[in-house]
Amino acid sequence: MTQKDSKKWFFKCLAVLAALLGLTAVIVIIVDPYFHYHGPLSFLSYKLYDERYTNDGISRHFDFDALITGTSMAQNFKPSEMDALFGTNSVKEAFSGAGYQEIADNLDRALTRNGEVSTVLWTLDYNGLLRDYNWAQYEEYPTYLYDDNPFNDVSYLFNKSVFYHNVLPNIVRTLSDEPSVTMDEYSAFQAETGLDQILSSYDRNNVNKDVPTEFGEQERAAVTKTITANVTSLVNRYPHVTFYIFYSPYSICYWDSLNIKNTIYRQTQAERAATELLLACPNVRLYNFFDQYDVICNPDFYSDSGHYSAEINSRILGWIADGTGLVTEENYLDRLEAEYEFYTNFDYGSIYN
Repeated sequence: MTQKDSKKWFFKCLAVLAALLGLTAVIVIIVDPYFHYHGPLSFLSYKLYDERYTNDGISRHFDFDALITGTSMAQNFKPSEMDALFGTNSVKEAFSGAGYQEIADNLDRALTRNGEVSTVLWTLDYNGLLRDYNWAQYEEYPTYLYDDNPFNDVSYLFNKSVFYHNVLPNIVRTLSDEPSVTMDEYSAFQAETGLDQILSSYDRNNVNKDVPTEFGEQERAAVTKTITANVTSLVNRYPHVTFYIFYSPYSICYWDSLNIKNTIYRQTQAERAATELLLACPNVRLYNFFDQYDVICNPDFYSDSGHYSAEINSRILGWIADGTGLVTEENYLDRLEAEYEFYTNFDYGSIYN
């Protein structure tokens, strides 16, 4: 092969490679499994999963005026049920295992991009009140999907995992006439419930008791930082939005662990500090369901000490719609006192017997 032929072959290879890369990029842009460039196309069927990859695209390109968000405690909400109760057009953007900051950052992006949003349903994980304000379980995120920088989109357009695990499955779903995952189904899960299931992950005989039990100025400052940085500062930036916020109602086994550690006072005082900050925001409607004893004290509604079944997500929507559990300036101290009295005097042994 002459030098001239070698050059021709080399440039032909480059041209073929460029064409293949271009074709790959076009396919990814058209299918767009994470909705980075456009909303869902009517002729495609979507797998709709991978929350941390998909949620930002939902914020960018879906049509909605209400948003459901939170951790795994929000995953089983059905937007269709919320729409029926509140007259909204909602989407769901849950983040399993998220800290307050991750959820707040996503909410801020969503509300900035979509000025039509007037309602947010937001679950605050009760066990996160005393964590660091920037606590995060996950350290790596697909930030190239979150910004508007076209140059780092190469991580999306030429990503083997995205192509094989998302683009191709969506094409297969479409060719197989398999319907798209609905917003009700998105991120939802089903888990076995009941006391035996809870006890498979909770051992009350081996609860770590070597933990702080006091609530002083340092703890108050920590709660204030967490709530101010991640909740009230955001809420105040969007005064036209009504935020329905509730503390996640964990099972009686969660309260059992607090009782064993002698931290019920510490936790309820953290709740008080957070509540007072949230009640100062006029566009927040705060809810607490810790007095729904028929649910909390029934292990059949829980798959572990914290996670409730989808039935409870539906009940929560109903409670909020009819005002059950609404926390106000007038009742929050009485509610806290009743909460403390109940969970410090409950006969926890009766649950296990």
